[in-house]
Amino acid sequence: MAFFTDPSVTIGDKLLEVIYIFMGFMSIYTGLKNLRDKENQARIGTCVFWSILGIVIAFGRWIPAMVNGALIVIMIIPAVLQKVKPGSTSAPTDKEVDENYKKIGMKVFVPALTIGICAIVCALIPSIGALTGCGIGVFLSAAILMVYSRKNTPSVFLKDSERLISAVGPLSMLPMLLASLGAIFTAAGVGDVIAGIVGKVIPAGNVNVGIIVFALGMMLFTMIMGNAFAAITVMTVGIGAPFVLAYGANPVVVGMLALTCGYCGTLLTPMAANFNIVPVAMLDMKDRMGVIKNQVLPAFIMIVVQIIYMILMK
Repeated sequence: MAFFTDPSVTIGDKLLEVIYIFMGFMSIYTGLKNLRDKENQARIGTCVFWSILGIVIAFGRWIPAMVNGALIVIMIIPAVLQKVKPGSTSAPTDKEVDENYKKIGMKVFVPALTIGICAIVCALIPSIGALTGCGIGVFLSAAILMVYSRKNTPSVFLKDSERLISAVGPLSMLPMLLASLGAIFTAAGVGDVIAGIVGKVIPAGNVNVGIIVFALGMMLFTMIMGNAFAAITVMTVGIGAPFVLAYGANPVVVGMLALTCGYCGTLLTPMAANFNIVPVAMLDMKDRMGVIKNQVLPAFIMIVVQIIYMILMK
């Protein structure tokens, strides 16, 4: 309880920790549910993966780092051996979907919009933050859905959450791992190595060339990392700071547009599981690269526009 009673910890961080605990218990429920599911041929491996992931998410702050690391190593073993599989599901029938649409209609988008609004509002409150706002928005969205229909009980949300988690599978933890990898790369000095390599290519003082390399680097490194937030730290240290910002470019403009350049890479990589793998699993698409293939042209158009915009606004 020391964390929650510490006055130096913001209310946003405390709320976020509660949300993590809630997410952890949901993951543990997914593991236990699959363990009891006799239709799941990999129920033991599935239980091990989801249960350990839930423990790390919920209680990782209070577990020693070495123990956390050991748990993660154990957790990935069934995933590597492809022993993490979805069990039986209770997805709504086509008839139920049609009836719900006729009853709710376009109001179905209100809960999703609520999450975005909460994130924006909370982002304007320094003590809370956007990430906590997303979590708050999820709970508010659930409340709105309960108003829509009395059938939307907490057990329905729990079961549907488990169905989504199981459908996505181990790839659901990819964003967390990639974000951690970005911090590891920065601490290991990868940015300095990139700076040394790029310094031999970019003419000294040529901001426009620096911007082009920075933008393309953000896109390519995001494709590798699967996360623009993980890529921007390394790319800014290696290219943005020494070859763009050091020559007087506006850091607000460059930082903002560098992220959007990274998002162009997000459209092109399966590493961005939440964008390009989740739709495939949810829609049961036959072409696993179908989402990415349809995003290639918009991504290349957007990167060109972002580069021109950054050069003009620098």
